[in-house]
Amino acid sequence: MRRDEALRRLANADASGLYVYRKQDLSIVLGESGRALDRTVCSLAAGGVLERATHGVYVFPLSRHVGAGTLDDIVRCLRPGRVTWESCESALSQWGVISQIPVGRTTYMTTGREGEFHTRFGVIDLTHSKLAPSRIIGNLVYRGGRLPIATKRFAYDNLRSTGRNAGLIDMDELEDDDEW
Repeated sequence: MRRDEALRRLANADASGLYVYRKQDLSIVLGESGRALDRTVCSLAAGGVLERATHGVYVFPLSRHVGAGTLDDIVRCLRPGRVTWESCESALSQWGVISQIPVGRTTYMTTGREGEFHTRFGVIDLTHSKLAPSRIIGNLVYRGGRLPIATKRFAYDNLRSTGRNAGLIDMDELEDDDEW
């Protein structure tokens, strides 16, 4: 596929908010499959039109949507069809329970496989949860277009259940909450 045609198609998809892709998504947007798709994706990545965020996930770097929610969108592509939410240290920092702000790393819980992914947008730390979706959904705060974030208490429970370090928790701040 010619680069100008690929750019036009990616820009059209970007206009509707689609700018992070799995390879099968690119197949639909670019209208190619198999080796032709592989060649096009390789060429677009070499030319800076697509950026490989991590294995099997690509970002359209010219998108107007690249920003604070990009890491969440990459996570959606990594664990499609799974319940995934920001939690543990990342969520507790945002709730003010941990005074330190994690820099360059976001912790997520997922009903999918765990893993760690290094991207230029930050490190994604996925931790598996065995909880049923019915026990998860009511403990999340939804944030327009972003992945949901665990409530203060649920984030603390996630942290404890995974055996992560709770030494930085401000227990007074944790207990001073309407959620308890």
